[in-house]
Amino acid sequence: MSVDAFLEDARAEITRVSPEEADGLRRLGGLIVDIRPHHNRLAEGEIEGSVVVERIVLEWRLDPSGDWRLPGFTKDTPVIVVCNEGYSSSLAARDLKRIGLPKATDLIGGYRAWRAAGLPIREGGSQAVS
Repeated sequence: MSVDAFLEDARAEITRVSPEEADGLRRLGGLIVDIRPHHNRLAEGEIEGSVVVERIVLEWRLDPSGDWRLPGFTKDTPVIVVCNEGYSSSLAARDLKRIGLPKATDLIGGYRAWRAAGLPIREGGSQAVS
């Protein structure tokens, strides 16, 4: 299977959201999870109110029934995964959906689409949740 087919399969399992839709979900209590590398976040900024979780620990920090999960969300919380341009976030969102987050999705166009839409950002470089 090619990576393009792999990505297409992942996206068939999620309902992706635009920057404006993601902002609406954020305002209603949705959790925006930034999986971008530190150097990208430092150079470009971060989404206001987002939580930084390295991809390597994402499933452990967002397993709704796991011992290592982040506080403050439930399996019914909309979770919007963000990467640079909306590719690896699709794969991550699919995986989160499979571990018990039915409202997991990703941001179409990633962080760069959010920033281009003029939505709230903050200075980058936050420490990731480990």
